[in-house]
Amino acid sequence: MPPHTQALTPGLVRLMAIATGLAVACNYYAQPLLPAIADDLHLDSGAAGAIVTTAQLGYALGLLLIVPLGDLVDRRRLIVAMSLLAAGGLLINGLAPGLTMLLVGTAIAGLCSVVAQILVPLAAALAEPAQRGKIVGTVMSGLLLGILLARTIAGLLTGLGDWRTVYFAGALAMLAIAIVLARHLPGGSGSVDLPYPRLLLSVLQLFREEAVLRRRAVLGALSFANFSVLWTSMAFFLSAPPFGYAPATIGLFGLAGAAGALAAPLAGRLADSGRGEIATLLALCMLLLSWVPLGLAAEHGLMSLMVGILLLDWAVQGVHVSNQGAIYRIRPDARNRLTAAYMTSYFIGGALGSLASAQAYGIAGWSGVVTVGVVLSAAGIVAWLGLHRPAA
Repeated sequence: MPPHTQALTPGLVRLMAIATGLAVACNYYAQPLLPAIADDLHLDSGAAGAIVTTAQLGYALGLLLIVPLGDLVDRRRLIVAMSLLAAGGLLINGLAPGLTMLLVGTAIAGLCSVVAQILVPLAAALAEPAQRGKIVGTVMSGLLLGILLARTIAGLLTGLGDWRTVYFAGALAMLAIAIVLARHLPGGSGSVDLPYPRLLLSVLQLFREEAVLRRRAVLGALSFANFSVLWTSMAFFLSAPPFGYAPATIGLFGLAGAAGALAAPLAGRLADSGRGEIATLLALCMLLLSWVPLGLAAEHGLMSLMVGILLLDWAVQGVHVSNQGAIYRIRPDARNRLTAAYMTSYFIGGALGSLASAQAYGIAGWSGVVTVGVVLSAAGIVAWLGLHRPAA
């Protein structure tokens, strides 16, 4: 293994952003494929939605149990190992004969793709303080692009083969990025020396002691629940009348949402300049506003839907990056554990949003999904007003 430097070069930032995107994409390949998977495996919409929920819950469990290890062990080895295991989970998905094995592979991939959340605090640790928000925002752009472009890539690959092709390609991509990361990531031991059980307990202790962390975790959970509400049922909405799109076409809608990645560096700069609270409130208001065009999409067509997607994804990214800017200022020696606490709440919110979305669509169609989104968005604004402190 060649020697590594701790310098955070532009090339390394780009590599970390790409790796973050590929890792988190593991959890989102299924969303535009749900109708195809449901048809092939003879599932109803609720059972198919369980695939997304399993991915989110697996990710949340990985955040709680694995991400704190970034403060304890060599981060490069941890990142490479988890990337390889995520590739294995995707391979299981591609070979799955039924729902049970598909859920097993999804859980493994979700659990291990938390490598994305080890890379983000690593970038924050390597960055100069005055540039930290900008660099974290850039790496987070990779994460959002991974979430959204996973849908586009999944739809296109399904058009070339079938839904299993997507998982085989994803496994190969994770294997390739693991090899590149092993060669170029800086190594180094963790910042603490604690037994693993005490390390996990310290995550809960941070959550109990740090009011900023608790407030930001609530806002993050509500915002990502909105994101999951939209994208979990999007494929069902677009595959039904009046649209009737195929998976390849549905996947292209991820390109519209990918523009939300542009909000990440801007939110990071606002955080660097001490205006993170303003960025958070503006993003929460935009989140609520986004459900207006989304609610009108069935009557007014694609333009209304596209506007809603853009607004929602900009808003979610703005909330997320400003949240991270706030929590990373708390305890620099505990960034992985702070990430674990915050992101566990974040993805639990996403999992519950996916579950609520699938159930709402089954009961009331797209109008039910929009209603859930409006309620969650309003709850985010109420939470900010009730929990806001000037020092945050």
